Amino acid sequence: MPMRTEDTTGHDLRHHGDAEVRDDGSALVDLAVNVRADTPPVWLRERIAESLTGLAAYPDGRSARAAVAARHGVPPERVLLTAGAAEAFVLLARALDVRRPVVVHPQFTEPEAALRDAGHTVDRVLLREEDGFRLDPAAVPEDADLVVLGNPTNPTSVLHPAATIARLARPGRTLVVDEAFMDAVPGEREALAGRTDVPGLVVLRSLTKTWGLAGLRIGYVLAAPETIEELERAQPLWPVSTPALAAARACVASQALAEAAHAAHRIAADRAHLVAGLEEFAPEGLRVVTPAEGPFVLVRLPRASTVRRHLRNLGYAVRRGDTFPGLDDEWLRLAVRDRTTVNGFLQALDKAVTLAGQ
Repeated sequence: MPMRTEDTTGHDLRHHGDAEVRDDGSALVDLAVNVRADTPPVWLRERIAESLTGLAAYPDGRSARAAVAARHGVPPERVLLTAGAAEAFVLLARALDVRRPVVVHPQFTEPEAALRDAGHTVDRVLLREEDGFRLDPAAVPEDADLVVLGNPTNPTSVLHPAATIARLARPGRTLVVDEAFMDAVPGEREALAGRTDVPGLVVLRSLTKTWGLAGLRIGYVLAAPETIEELERAQPLWPVSTPALAAARACVASQALAEAAHAAHRIAADRAHLVAGLEEFAPEGLRVVTPAEGPFVLVRLPRASTVRRHLRNLGYAVRRGDTFPGLDDEWLRLAVRDRTTVNGFLQALDKAVTLAGQ
């Protein structure tokens, strides 16, 4: 069980979507966790199962590292394999010499939690609803020597232009971009992974979301070789298991990339269906953050916490938004699911909104 990490305003930075579907929520239809449904595919499970015959040997990550490097067109010394992207945030917080870290919110809260746990005082830049939660590089303090943001951003589903993010780069600054959901964006528009012309750039990728490997833990960091060396020194020995290494090799192969690209287009179509259905609730005060580009959407509606409780009683789990700095208890995050699931959810939402208004 992860330690609770609260900021001075009471946000539980260690609350994540899986909390909605544990224990008494395990039987609910899951719109709370941002892992693609019906994964991992059979072929990937088979590749992972094949690796189990080699468990007597210590993990050797060289071939997986080379495969990831080839996928992004960079040399292997610019790649670090990690036990999910979450481990990378801990390594960054512990390994880098940082004076003034800044986290751009609302976003995934684990980067700030890791920085706080490592003893850092963290400053925030809060993006505003009235601006569509879009990034304004001028809002980031000039003397920030570590800047962290997501793209597309969890939970807002905003995709920031790569050129806008690159404007944050400075000599002496580490610019961390969490691209955990970028492979769910058709064509990976605005991706910075593989770029070597942006000074101080560190890109994090996760293979757990698109491929349904949250229980296996596999991700990677792309950065300058000297940064990779610093992070690697902070890692324990053999940090990535043999099955996870097998998964990494499989998920960056050409066949897998083609499948992920197809899934991204399907997610976009399913998201459009979800957003269209949600917009029918505008008379009840529901607002969707658009344009949404990730495999989830963020909505604001009156009495959201009450609606969320009614949805649970009706069999659906959604992600509360009030644990994200910059949001409050009127926000919910909804994972994109197939049309049949979404149609059932929209019917339940109609009932939940009605019950909340009584």
